[in-house]
Amino acid sequence: MSRALVADGDRPREGGPDRQAVDVAVGVLLDAEGRFLLTSRPEGKVYAGYWEFPGGKLEAGETVEQALRRELLEEIGIVIAAAEPWRVELVDYPHALVRLNFCKVCAWTGQLEMREGQRFAWATLPVAQSPVLPGALPVLDWLAAERGFSGATCA
Repeated sequence: MSRALVADGDRPREGGPDRQAVDVAVGVLLDAEGRFLLTSRPEGKVYAGYWEFPGGKLEAGETVEQALRRELLEEIGIVIAAAEPWRVELVDYPHALVRLNFCKVCAWTGQLEMREGQRFAWATLPVAQSPVLPGALPVLDWLAAERGFSGATCA
């Protein structure tokens, strides 16, 4: 993992320079048509309305996969099959330093149900949804590099 991606670098950092990173499990859900799922951040949360990949913070004692399973069920009502660890990105937001543990998810059961009032979109490259959360931007580059601009698929 390289240096942290700095989001909104002109704003002060809460907690100062020695703050600890918060681990977050993030699902990059890919469908058979090469699309990926983006969800909007709900009202009342930092960066409300920004588009991101779904997921959430790890709780004490959880692995990334356990946290991702729990978060995706809680937030969007699906039960995932395997979660393939993919990439890790450290992002320095004004409100928190987060370690994003991205996993590819190609199979799940259940219907999408936005349980936090968020919106969702099955997206392709280039992404039409805006604004995109800074921590999600590297994923779009990784997907583009893997698949050319044709979209990502589960291999």
